[in-house]
Amino acid sequence: HGKRTASSEIFDQNKLTAAHHKIKFGSRVKVTNLENNRSVVVTINDRMAKSSKHIIDVSKSAAARLGFVEQGRTNVSLEILD
Repeated sequence: HGKRTASSEIFDQNKLTAAHHKIKFGSRVKVTNLENNRSVVVTINDRMAKSSKHIIDVSKSAAARLGFVEQGRTNVSLEILD
């Protein structure tokens, strides 16, 4: 929280943002938690570590809306909206 993202924005854990390996900055992506079917739309503003095997890293606010803050991880699907 408070550090610069790869897109030069200041990271705010309370915003609906995410990091991805390749999706361009500013893209809106619908993330759906496959365990409970909750969805949220996030904006890509950061990059994930090249070594990461995860498909997306969402902000704490997005994780809360998706219902997996305590778990830390869950199975999701992605839909690029723009």
